[in-house]
Amino acid sequence: MNDEGLAGVPRAGSAARGERQRPLIELTKVRLREFYREPGMIFWVFGFPILMAIGLGLAFRSQPLDKPAIAVLAAPDHPLSRALLASELVAPVIEAEPTALRGLARTRYALVLDLRGAEPVYRYDPMLRESRLARAYVDAELERAAGRRDVLAPRDELSSLPGTRYIDFLVPGLLGLNLMGSSLWGVGYSLVVARKRKLLRRFAVTAMRRSDYLLSYFLSRLVFLGLELGVLVAFGALAFGTFVQGSYIGLVLFSLLGAGAFAGLGLLVGARVDSTEVAQGWMNFIQLPMWVLSGAYFSNERFPDWMQPVIKVLPLTALVDALRRIYNEAAGLDQLLVPLAVLSAWTLGSFALATRTFRWQ
Repeated sequence: MNDEGLAGVPRAGSAARGERQRPLIELTKVRLREFYREPGMIFWVFGFPILMAIGLGLAFRSQPLDKPAIAVLAAPDHPLSRALLASELVAPVIEAEPTALRGLARTRYALVLDLRGAEPVYRYDPMLRESRLARAYVDAELERAAGRRDVLAPRDELSSLPGTRYIDFLVPGLLGLNLMGSSLWGVGYSLVVARKRKLLRRFAVTAMRRSDYLLSYFLSRLVFLGLELGVLVAFGALAFGTFVQGSYIGLVLFSLLGAGAFAGLGLLVGARVDSTEVAQGWMNFIQLPMWVLSGAYFSNERFPDWMQPVIKVLPLTALVDALRRIYNEAAGLDQLLVPLAVLSAWTLGSFALATRTFRWQ
C-alpha cells in the first residue's frame, strides 16, 4: 500500500502523517478489545502463571528434608537395627526380603540393608541420587554403632536466605515462561485466526501498511506487560517472600525485550500459516525445546558442554538468566550485556523477517 488516498490523490504532508499513524492506533485498540473480551485469554495470561507458582511453590517450599526410607532385613533386636531405628538421618523399616525388594524396585525404598550375614550388604540403584545419599547415611550410622569415632568436630551454620531458595530460582523462570507463552500465542495464533476468518483479505484493500498491522500486535502486548509483571511479582512477594533485589528498570527492560522477541517469533509463525492446527504445531515446536533447555525449572548447566553454546542463544535462556540475576543477584545492565544482545537480536531480526515474509492471503 502507498501513502496516497484511495482515489490516487496524494494527501498533504501533515494530514498524510496523521493518516499513517491512525491505522496503527486503531489496530492496537482492536487488539486490546480482543483481549479483554475473551475471558479465556485473561486466565491464561494472569491466572495460569499464578496457579503454576502456587503448585510449584508448595511442592518445593522450604521444609525439613525428608529422611530416606530404608528397608532392613534383620531381626528387630539386632544391635545395628537398633542403631538405625534411633537415627535422625534415615527412616528404617524392618521388612521381609520379598517386600523390601519390591519396594526398592518401585522406589518406595531408597536402599535395602541386609544384616543377616557377617557383613552388611547394601542393595540400591547407583543411578539414583537419593539411594547413594541413603547409602552414605546408613554407612556412617553403622560405622558409629560399630565403635568409630570422628576425628573432626565440624560446626553447622544453616542458611535459608531470600535469593537462595528454590522458589527464588523458580519465580523468574515463571516470568519468562509467561512472557513466552502469552506473546507467542497472543500474537501468532491470533494472526492465524484472522487469516482463517478471511479478515486479512479485507485489510489488504485498505490504506494500511502491513508493518502497521504487525506492529499493532506488538504494541498491544506491551500494554499488558506491566500488568503481567506486576501480578506475578506481587504474588511472589506476598505468597513466598520473594522480592526483586536489583533494578526494576532492568526487570522491565528485559521483560520488554523478551516479549518483543517472542512476539516476533509469533509473527513469523502467523506470517504465512492459515491453519490453526499447523500454527499449534509450530508454536509447540518453538516452545517445547526452550521449556526443557532454558533453565526455567532447573539449571541448564546439567546439559553437556557441547550443548551450552546453542542453549545460551535461545531467547528464553537469555531472558530467564537476566531476570534471575536481576531478581536474586542485583545484577546491573553492565553485567547483562550478553543476554541483552541476544534478546535484541531476536526482537529486531524476527520482526524484520516477519515484515518481509508476511502475506495478506
